[in-house]
Amino acid sequence: MARTFAAYRRNSPEPSATGVCWAAVAGRHRARRHVLGAPGLGTTRFGRHTVVTTCHAPFPILSVCGGKMRIRMGRVRRQSTAPASPVASRGRAPSWWAALILIALPAALLPPTRAASPAGTERLRDRQNSNVGKVDPFIGTTGDSGTEYGGMIPSAAPPFAMTRWSPMTRTNYVSRLPYRLNDPKMTGFIGTHQPAIWMGDSGYVVGMPGVGTVKTAEEDRALPYSHGDETASPEKYTVNMHPTPGQTLRTELTGTSRIGFLRMTYPSGVPANFVVQATRSGITGQVHIDPTKREITGYNPDRQDSNLGPFKAPGFKGYFVARFDTAFDTHGTATGATQHEGQSDRTDRSVSGYVRFPAGAVTVTVRIATSFISVDQARANLENEAPDRAGFDATVAKTKAAWADKLDRVRIGGGTPDQLATFYTAMYHALQYPSEMSENGRYYSAYDDKVHKGVSYTGYSLWDTFRAQNTFLTLFAPERIDDMVTSMLQDYQQGGWLPLWKNITETNIMEGSGADSVIAEAVVKGFHGFDRNLAYQAVRKNAMTPPDKDTQQRYEDREMATAVEARAGLTWYMQNGWVAADRTAEAGTRTLDFAYGDYAVSQVAKAVGKPDDAAYFLKRSENYKTQYNAATGFMQARNLDGTWADGGWTEGDEWVYTNDVIHDVPGLIALKGGNDKFASWLDGYFAGGHNNHTNEPSHHIPYLYDYSGRPWRTQELVRQTAEGSYRHAPDGLPGNEDCGQMSSWYLFSVMGFYPVNPASGNYAVGSPLFDKVTLDLPGARRPLVISASHAKSRAYVQAVKLNGDSINKPFVSHEALIRGGHLDFTMNEVPQAWGASTTPPRR
Repeated sequence: MARTFAAYRRNSPEPSATGVCWAAVAGRHRARRHVLGAPGLGTTRFGRHTVVTTCHAPFPILSVCGGKMRIRMGRVRRQSTAPASPVASRGRAPSWWAALILIALPAALLPPTRAASPAGTERLRDRQNSNVGKVDPFIGTTGDSGTEYGGMIPSAAPPFAMTRWSPMTRTNYVSRLPYRLNDPKMTGFIGTHQPAIWMGDSGYVVGMPGVGTVKTAEEDRALPYSHGDETASPEKYTVNMHPTPGQTLRTELTGTSRIGFLRMTYPSGVPANFVVQATRSGITGQVHIDPTKREITGYNPDRQDSNLGPFKAPGFKGYFVARFDTAFDTHGTATGATQHEGQSDRTDRSVSGYVRFPAGAVTVTVRIATSFISVDQARANLENEAPDRAGFDATVAKTKAAWADKLDRVRIGGGTPDQLATFYTAMYHALQYPSEMSENGRYYSAYDDKVHKGVSYTGYSLWDTFRAQNTFLTLFAPERIDDMVTSMLQDYQQGGWLPLWKNITETNIMEGSGADSVIAEAVVKGFHGFDRNLAYQAVRKNAMTPPDKDTQQRYEDREMATAVEARAGLTWYMQNGWVAADRTAEAGTRTLDFAYGDYAVSQVAKAVGKPDDAAYFLKRSENYKTQYNAATGFMQARNLDGTWADGGWTEGDEWVYTNDVIHDVPGLIALKGGNDKFASWLDGYFAGGHNNHTNEPSHHIPYLYDYSGRPWRTQELVRQTAEGSYRHAPDGLPGNEDCGQMSSWYLFSVMGFYPVNPASGNYAVGSPLFDKVTLDLPGARRPLVISASHAKSRAYVQAVKLNGDSINKPFVSHEALIRGGHLDFTMNEVPQAWGASTTPPRR
């Protein structure tokens, strides 16, 4: 998503997490982290007694209770806290006691292999060599353009974190992120809720250490550093800043979902301080300093997208609690550069609070908790995720374990170090979105400005992510899909519509109704943990109810003072079969996206027992045909009177959108005159340089050769794009990440398949890049092993077998893949006839 911005700018806890054990629970592997460092072990204290457990079912338990050791199977039960009498103890210490220990202790410490899944055991064995270490968070953090690059930050936080914690080298706003590689100075460490470069931040908070004189203004407190001074991983960012030549102020940053944890090592012999900035110029916020609690608390109501969409969320605030481990020497508040020494409370614009530490302070930690509900909730989040007893290193290990739970589910054979870095960083990107918005079972809704019970998410870039990123989540985070759909249904109940682009609340950015696709995909793939009838009610409203003032407004990109956009232009679409270009902006794209949305709605209707509705919407999904101009061979927008119009496209042109019929590719091929003519059309499209992989509408197009009988062309084009457009480099992404969609294309494509039509539950086959990829998918009974020997030098598919059965067409179902087993590719150096309706050329 790289939208024009000119108009908008004008208006605008555990003590240790070193060991992770896996228990087979209801067919899923769930992490349980315990105090001991060995995998599979945990301890529980009951007064003076200790219970040591291994986490497998049935659970072998070694218990040491008042000097007595027992081994049994079953649940941990509380033992008597009365110590045995010394006499009794001496009388119960037979000579075989030492032998029992030698026999029982190893049995309890080693998890029984019969209870652990083979894949889970292998992941545990490889924990020290976790794939988390292969991630390079600097990928996508710079590029030739100020805006058209990856648009990522080296954040340290777990998957789907509510708040991402990042170094800050510049002021962020719509079209600019808080960090860009090779900026010369560090201005702070930000807890950000900015989901993408073309979206605004909301309720952010910034902390910054300093030495000597306290400097509160952003530009004044900036400290020099270089890229050579910083390191980053998904669980920790570290930088050495230099207040003066020869001085080093080291800051380490980690995070949980709602907590940022900083550890500063100040240069010795100089006064140390820390600034917490709540708001910027023009934004009124609040800070309160409590030396007794060693806390700075406050809020920031800034929501940079507040001028978009109808929901103004007057009560919105980003609350924070910053708790230090070191007492304050002195403190004060500030408005910009103006400081108010000794003051503990201030509500003002550009407000911040600062503290100085006693002489001799060198190592200081601060935990900054965030909340959308209240300061009290932020404090509760602190206790839940990083309580006082939690150390910095333990929190780092906890966050690393959260990433390892996902990234270690993929084991790759045959990849170079650069390819592995590219792959696992792509996973790191794709698993950050959408982000959590609920806090311990409650969430603030910006739709009705109230706090509700339940689970909620934000950061829904649905026009981008419905294509592949959401599909990736159905494979690697299926445990979250029901809640993510439920979150959208809550938005529907509180705001009247499913989200289009939710950034805290509806922003009306992009078009179409990607939520219809996401819900349909969940239904087709068998997810049942949400209200399906409510889901159908919501998608049907999208399809049948025009937005307010639909015939009066054009709904331009980032147009302000509009109602919920939903399917803008639906009035004309229902009347004529197309969105009228002389009445509604981006009409050509809307018509094609509405047609796909109708297909998605038909899938949901069928699942909830509405066959007549399903047939109606399936038939209406053929409205894409109204855009095809047979005289030119292109899709073309139309005016209300049926005449052809110019333009009307979103992030593409007529070349790209002529290929944008993802739900009925055979129907599109028929419009173009059959397989041969369609393949020739695609040849001209690619030879003419019309494919634009930097934007999402082009992502599926290389796979269309699969449908026209020339899968070898799909294979060579996918391979060229995967190897040529994605690199292990700071500018290694071909375009904006767009909440994980850009990386998800790569992840699917190098594994060998891609969801051209996500709502169908099927994948088109491409060209696997690695010799072997083993996927230990959550909930799967066995791994999926994708084998493609010599794939690096052989891009073309000669044969495919799934669990020994030949696949003769270039398509495979989601249902077949999640059952696991073996997907075996035979690769060749030259084009092959596999899956083809015509003979490939000799090369």
